Amino acid sequence: MFFQNHVFCCTNKREPNHSRGSCGQKGSEELRDYMKQKIKEAAIPSTRVNNAGCLDRCELGPCIVIYPEGIWYTIKTKADVDEIITSHLQQGNIVERLKLPT
Repeated sequence: MFFQNHVFCCTNKREPNHSRGSCGQKGSEELRDYMKQKIKEAAIPSTRVNNAGCLDRCELGPCIVIYPEGIWYTIKTKADVDEIITSHLQQGNIVERLKLPT
């Protein structure tokens, strides 16, 4: 297996006045880059962070989904990213306050 954890970050951008907004317009690219940097610094093994096209939950975004568990999160700040890295990726605990319903 190449990766134990695969994090997909929606970076989709819709037109500026779209009623649902888009993750890309809400800072998802910066948060994705921050997550990649922090995971590399923490040397979390077998974890990959990738761009994703629209995950179709833009009104709740920025959104990420982590596999293999299939856990969906909303991330608004770098502190949210830090909490997901520590709790979910390092300790195996779901961050309930950021979890999106499936």
